[in-house]
Amino acid sequence: MLGLERGIVKLLPHDERWHELFAEEKARISDVVGDFVVSIEHIGSTSVCGLAAKPILDIAIAIEDKASGKHCVAPLENIGYVYRGENGIPGRFYFVKGKAERRTHHLHVLLEGSEELKNHLAFRDHLRTNRDAAAEYDRIKTELAEKYPHDRDSYLDGKTEFIEKILKAAR
Repeated sequence: MLGLERGIVKLLPHDERWHELFAEEKARISDVVGDFVVSIEHIGSTSVCGLAAKPILDIAIAIEDKASGKHCVAPLENIGYVYRGENGIPGRFYFVKGKAERRTHHLHVLLEGSEELKNHLAFRDHLRTNRDAAAEYDRIKTELAEKYPHDRDSYLDGKTEFIEKILKAAR
């Protein structure tokens, strides 16, 4: 149900259980870092009903300040997350979960009000409320996954123009 081999691009039809799995994971996360976070959000394609997705849960945690993010590292590691630092996005605390060869979760700890967090939420919310945009995104992702089944970078690059278009419309 969750997990994808490293370097592979494979989409699955939307699975309503992804929402339940997020709720369970949110509770686990809240139990260990709830005192340090503002909110815990389900983001990415698994959060949009009807949208095909890589079977990896994307989760965003909003924090008030960097000190809160630093306080989250050890407790999240204790529940199976692996801390990867900023991983290319300044100010982000990035974590993965699952075996090294089969990740199941991506966790983004971001400052509340940061552009990165605003973009994740705006994109998700736009796709949730605009079925035509969601259908177009689904088509683009499916074509890219078929074209680049072993090349995640090309798959991600291929989505950039559409994502930017949606973010512009959502703002």
